[in-house]
Amino acid sequence: MSHRVEKQSQDCHSCLDGRHLVIDELICHFPYAVFSVAIALIVMTLLDFFTGCMQLDLQHAWFQMFHSFHFVHMVFAAAGAIITFSKFSKDWVKGLIVSFFSAAIFCILSDILMPYIGATLFGINMRLHICFINELHNILPFLVVGLLTGWLISAHHKEANYSMGLWSHFTHIFVSSLASAFYMVSNGFGDWANHIGLVFMLLIFAVVVPCTLSDVVIPILFAKPKSKK
Repeated sequence: MSHRVEKQSQDCHSCLDGRHLVIDELICHFPYAVFSVAIALIVMTLLDFFTGCMQLDLQHAWFQMFHSFHFVHMVFAAAGAIITFSKFSKDWVKGLIVSFFSAAIFCILSDILMPYIGATLFGINMRLHICFINELHNILPFLVVGLLTGWLISAHHKEANYSMGLWSHFTHIFVSSLASAFYMVSNGFGDWANHIGLVFMLLIFAVVVPCTLSDVVIPILFAKPKSKK
């Protein structure tokens, strides 16, 4: 059984060409994004329904929920990056640095910038709010704990690495979907339900590209030694 899991893990990242790696991983993780975004939209719809029935204005609550999911997203992004990095390199210092910046950059891209740009292009008046600038004291603990968690999984759960990596990646994408959705509804896209098709497509794109790059592509590209010509 362990040999089969190891073989699957090797097959998943067997391509050495950077361009093909990106394409293969985007295709591989696209279903994760579709299902996680679909579930996130169900959650949003249910919340809208119950708050509408109670005639509550939860704009501030949506904003706080965005923050919570955005910060938790940092944990999964940092852990996923270092788990992947450790499969190809034992340079822990480099791995921690790459995973830290990969998680920070791609979480901002996925949860904030891509939803903001996408909604703005379609004429929605969105407010830009980047937590990393104003709330670094809140973000750093999540990043540090994420790095520690990924390191512990890599160092002490080697046989479970593959299954735990898949689990963390799915959860990573689901949390990112909720963070992106709550960012949009709390920063100007209150009428999202009447544009749910647009929101569905926008969230899939905003989630699958940054999360795949953060979890898989960037860690592998930095971990693998450059081939000598």
